[in-house]
Amino acid sequence: EAALIGRKDPKSLLNGLGWIISSGSTRAKFANGGIPLVWNQSHTRVAKWIIGTSGLIVGMIHIGGLTRLTMSGLSMTSWSPLGGLPPITRDEWNREFERYKAFPEFKQRKSMTLVEFQYIYAWEYGHRMLGRAVGVAFMVPWMYFTARGRIPKGFQKHMAMLGFMGGSQGVIGWWMVKSGLGNDRRDDQRQIRVKPVRLATHLGMAFATYGALLYTGWDILRLPSYKSETITKIFANIPRERLSTMLQQARRLRGGAFAVTGLTAATIISGALVAGNDAGRAYNVWPKMTDDYWIAPEVWSREDDDGRHNTAWYLSTENTATTQFNHRMLGHATGAAAVGVMAFASSLAASSVKNAFLTPQVNRGLMLMSVTAFGQMTLGIVTLLNYAPVSLAALHQLGSVAVLTSSLYVVHSLKFVKHPALLKLISPKAAATPIAGGALKRTPVVAARSMPITPPPKIIFKK
Repeated sequence: EAALIGRKDPKSLLNGLGWIISSGSTRAKFANGGIPLVWNQSHTRVAKWIIGTSGLIVGMIHIGGLTRLTMSGLSMTSWSPLGGLPPITRDEWNREFERYKAFPEFKQRKSMTLVEFQYIYAWEYGHRMLGRAVGVAFMVPWMYFTARGRIPKGFQKHMAMLGFMGGSQGVIGWWMVKSGLGNDRRDDQRQIRVKPVRLATHLGMAFATYGALLYTGWDILRLPSYKSETITKIFANIPRERLSTMLQQARRLRGGAFAVTGLTAATIISGALVAGNDAGRAYNVWPKMTDDYWIAPEVWSREDDDGRHNTAWYLSTENTATTQFNHRMLGHATGAAAVGVMAFASSLAASSVKNAFLTPQVNRGLMLMSVTAFGQMTLGIVTLLNYAPVSLAALHQLGSVAVLTSSLYVVHSLKFVKHPALLKLISPKAAATPIAGGALKRTPVVAARSMPITPPPKIIFKK
């Protein structure tokens, strides 16, 4: 049966790809519909609240990116957890502007007018207040659903962790902003920005919170279809040896989706380092880094223009050439990995015996992951060639959200490959017994030598 599963049609990969697209884009019945998200259930409102909050995080990421791109992040020079009203009267605006003038960034913006200051202040103020609104949008429903007993069993610890992650963002954000306000930045010759590592930490936590919210919401929506009896009903009719082979293939596929997710996360972090160093407006050619070099010599150079020896950490976090090179390579690797995972899935779908773990949900996620990853790589190249204008740079950041979402969806859609019910079905100590409805029930087989042997009765012949 393993040989049967590996047999391919003549146009195997293309046939397999076509089957995945057909299965993922329609409601065709396959494997009893797979393991779908169930929107009509007792915990639907809780799941919608969690996923809705993740959508607000996307808004935060987008507004935060625009705040950085408009160089507005250092306009507010103080912070409090609850915030407050912005300046309203002209006297209040003048006092706030005078406070801003006392910090290093104004040294490079001495020609700034009050109207220009109001513009950058509005971006930073809006970003901060949106963050507080997201906190309220999470905390108030959490308290309500907890009081009503609507949080699913075992999910309160998830809610606590999500609340902590979201709450820590305000502290991390101020820690980031402070790095651009200190007196040690007064002698900077380049545009004063926050420290790239702190910017990457802030953005990384935002994406981590978004991913955790989304994954938790999906977990809740799949509760009805993740039961042991559902898994058993879908896969019990498949012979044990064939099911075991399919399961191994599905686990490798999920491992590939994990790899794409990890590469996406690394690319996002490297993108933050590029933004922190304004490296998107340098080396604006492709595929080479310069007209003469595939890899710019500055990528490896430990000596800067002042003769100072730089560490590997400095190069990877604060060197323009190195941070851009790393981002390029990670972006290419992410796109290639997503296409590779799709090719592997297509080879499974091209077999004469389809892998039952390629459910409509998995196929839909594979399509989205490969398209978004390749599209994001292409958009990154276009952004680079155009010297990273605000519009393209902001769109490129949103593209990373799409790639992360789709890769996480594939990982979650294949989460059932580690379900205990599947382990029972492929156990070598299981035998198939018919049950009602035509399915098979696996029951333990007791080895013959372990059973007590009853001797036959003696026959006595009498004369």
